[in-house]
Amino acid sequence: MASTVITDKRPGYGQLLRTPGALSFLLPGFAARQPFAMLTIGIVLLVQHTTGSFGSAGAVAAVTGVSMALFAPQSGKLADRFGQRAVLIPGVLVHTASVSLLVALALGGAPLWALFLAAVPSGASVPQVGPMVRARWAAKLDGTPLMPTAAAFESVTDEFTFVVGPVLATALCTGVHPAAGLIAEAALTLVGGLFFAAQRATQPAYGLTATGHGSGEPRRSALSVPGVRVLVVAFLGIGSVFGGMQVSLTAFTEEIGNPGANGLLYGIFAAGNMLAGIAMGAIAWKTGPRRRLILGYAGLTVAASLLWTAHSVLLLGALGLVVGLCIAPALITGYTIVETLIPASARTEAFTWLTGAVALGQAAAVTVAGRLADAHGASTGFLVPMAGTALALVTLLALRSRLRPREASRVAARGIGHRVPVAVD
Repeated sequence: MASTVITDKRPGYGQLLRTPGALSFLLPGFAARQPFAMLTIGIVLLVQHTTGSFGSAGAVAAVTGVSMALFAPQSGKLADRFGQRAVLIPGVLVHTASVSLLVALALGGAPLWALFLAAVPSGASVPQVGPMVRARWAAKLDGTPLMPTAAAFESVTDEFTFVVGPVLATALCTGVHPAAGLIAEAALTLVGGLFFAAQRATQPAYGLTATGHGSGEPRRSALSVPGVRVLVVAFLGIGSVFGGMQVSLTAFTEEIGNPGANGLLYGIFAAGNMLAGIAMGAIAWKTGPRRRLILGYAGLTVAASLLWTAHSVLLLGALGLVVGLCIAPALITGYTIVETLIPASARTEAFTWLTGAVALGQAAAVTVAGRLADAHGASTGFLVPMAGTALALVTLLALRSRLRPREASRVAARGIGHRVPVAVD
């Protein structure tokens, strides 16, 4: 049952951006996370060009995604323990070198196993800038009514990168050179990552125990919390949408002889996500986050189940927009819920588990959708988002009781002088 109080004034984006020190990490953080949206599509376009196979391209991209999913939580754990700067600087250097090697091997006609080997460090070293920005927000706004607004803002920012990144990577690969998308990704990672790492003043405290007070108690992994594991499954399903869409849209536009439309279609999908994220941050919700997550995920599952029926650019664009509109509520609410489940000392790790789950789901979807598109045509690749979201929805419904916050009921009325609803559902 939801418990709410009436707001005197709803916190908004303007108030959020006036948080002291916020712009110092937001602007470089935006630049540093841009390459994340370019990596998979850049690999798919380059490897498909050099091998002629969507299956091979999807497999190489999948290795990158799996590596990221496995190493991202470890990166988050190290950032919680030693600080973000200590993790970011070596990470961006390794990533730049690894992606450069992958490009050289692909253009040199190296065997597929060599591309797989290069893809491992390329994915493992992806800078976890999004989770790090979220951790900085949490450190500044912990316990204030602006935290849900910050979660919505971060989702909007993420999705804006997924509007710009794939379009930019596709334009570079198709209009300049098949490797240009990955080269730009590596350059942006290096410059943006080092610039973000230089913002030391807003770096959250690190080296704390699980209680966050240095009491000497053993540090718990965020994944030991049952609710976090449920959210990981939900985010795997979201990743299946991203991966399935990327490969299937590429295959679809190749089939109809208009490869340039790929970036536009994926941009429409990501724009729907961004618009929904903006709306999420502007609404004062009176329903609890668990209910919002389940309802939003049900809508996403229905929308994703219709993608395979589209056989025209117009219809696919419209369905992609609807799918995008349904993703943001699930993403934002998931990040909002995880904040109530874990201690402060495990924030970055928890956020990277969710980000890694998206990457792992995306990797699996890219592989399966690529094989299906090669064997049976582009439309069959769209079955992957349908299956991924349906399985995740069943898990959410069965295990929703594990998403209860650590404190079953509380009212936030501190930090900035207003009272806001804190729903428990």
